[in-house]
Amino acid sequence: MDTPEPARRQPLPEIKGFLETSFSDWPGRVAAVVFVPGCNYRCPYCHNHRLVTAPETVPTWPLDAVFEALGRLRGWVDGVCVTGGEPTGHPGLPELLRRFRADGWAVKLDTNGSRPDVVAGLVDAGLVDAVAVDVKAPLEPIPYRRNAGPGAAPGPVARTVDRLAAGNLPVELRTTVHPDLLSRDELVRLAGDLGRRCRGRAAPVRYTPQRCRVEDPLDPVLAGRPPLDPDAFEAWARAARAAFDAGRAA
Repeated sequence: MDTPEPARRQPLPEIKGFLETSFSDWPGRVAAVVFVPGCNYRCPYCHNHRLVTAPETVPTWPLDAVFEALGRLRGWVDGVCVTGGEPTGHPGLPELLRRFRADGWAVKLDTNGSRPDVVAGLVDAGLVDAVAVDVKAPLEPIPYRRNAGPGAAPGPVARTVDRLAAGNLPVELRTTVHPDLLSRDELVRLAGDLGRRCRGRAAPVRYTPQRCRVEDPLDPVLAGRPPLDPDAFEAWARAARAAFDAGRAA
């Protein structure tokens, strides 16, 4: 009788960037940040676009060097945030997360939410301790394509949010705001919808609007377009957070 061949192990994602300490990538924690390449979206405001469109031009960090640096940070850094690009496009992502956890690190995943089954599989396997989902726009085709590129579809993102909302991990939902791409009404409508999807959730959940950076966006036209000034952005963000809270309480 033939012996079945063992399952082939997927190659690990290349690590294209490593930040030793961040106070903003994992709310409430000091995190190291690992960047992996590639993405299925083309957000006009993307500031990591070399990772998306030309990852071969970005130096690769050997995994041993990453673990060596993490070893020096033990006792100071609380965990590892894996971001991109879009990490869930890599078949070897589960093994990378497994290695971080085997070395004693808590893991947070940043994702655009476009692969709900992958995110759910990582959660079910106990490979992540927290998840952040970048929800680009109201979960409707036209505003989603405007903010995330022609191939972006809101349906899978909605399923990712709903699966996470039904679970018990800490979740952060984030939206990048540029007035050329997203109106105040759209932001508030999105926030209310996300709040309703998270209604009754006991585990921590937060909604975070983010002011767009235009120093080096994927779409060079956006570099010449002003973002919201800080006061206007804060007014939009307050309205969005209030809509999110009202949606949760409804």
